[in-house]
Amino acid sequence: MKNTKIQNLARSAMIAAMYVALTLVSASLGLSSGAIQVRISEALCVLPVFMPEAIPGVTVGCFIANLLTGGTVWDLTLGVLATLIGAVIARLLRRFPYAASVPTILANTFIIPWVLILSGFFSAETYLLNCLTVGIGEVISCGVFGTVLIWYLLKRKKK
Repeated sequence: MKNTKIQNLARSAMIAAMYVALTLVSASLGLSSGAIQVRISEALCVLPVFMPEAIPGVTVGCFIANLLTGGTVWDLTLGVLATLIGAVIARLLRRFPYAASVPTILANTFIIPWVLILSGFFSAETYLLNCLTVGIGEVISCGVFGTVLIWYLLKRKKK
């Protein structure tokens, strides 16, 4: 029993580390800035379908990544909350693994524009445009890359 808790904690920490590393790769490639932001790390938000310890993993990873990349207080609170919401709902959708990216896409599409507005990067009038651009980035990072990750993990699980 104790060994299982340690394994879960280790898995969660590895997921957090992967999230941070992939976010830093995205930032260094210029993918996480601009009109359409693609954080490769968002693909990991589908992992709760396979393991509940991925929920704290992606959440803590998001917090650390936002901290390291100079996120505002709004990014460290609402941005992390968007990731947590997506991860929890993805876990609830574990019977429908290919739908697991949808909660993260939706949470980020509607919450992150408020982060950008509250952080002073945009005015409230740009909310809908920001929803569109954030949503496109999420569809790429979590929808496409996350679905590929699900496909790969399901294929491996069968073997």
